[in-house]
Amino acid sequence: MSNITESLNELITVDGGMAAALVDSESGLLLGAAGSGLDLEIASAGNTEVVRAKLRTMKSLGLDDSIDDILVTLSTQYHIIRPLASNPAVFLYLVLNRAKSNLALARLKAKETEGKIQF
Repeated sequence: MSNITESLNELITVDGGMAAALVDSESGLLLGAAGSGLDLEIASAGNTEVVRAKLRTMKSLGLDDSIDDILVTLSTQYHIIRPLASNPAVFLYLVLNRAKSNLALARLKAKETEGKIQF
């Protein structure tokens, strides 16, 4: 668990980073969390539905592909959802202050962090 906590704490150091979580999309359960600014339990459960919906749509379309990340753009925040390549049933969730962040750098940091997480 310390690897998860350390990785999430490092992830939110990206410019504009507010909160980060590691989520099991099969159950919607929060596996780890860092930061503040929103209820990560509720956000994890809700974003599990986003991931499930996208996977169902891909299956319905017959797409043999995987999700790199999903971006939700709000007026004041960016939300990045990134399934782990090593275990696509688990995803990273990163919340950024839109005014203070660089989206491209945040996506790169999420990809880098994804590679560091071990179970």
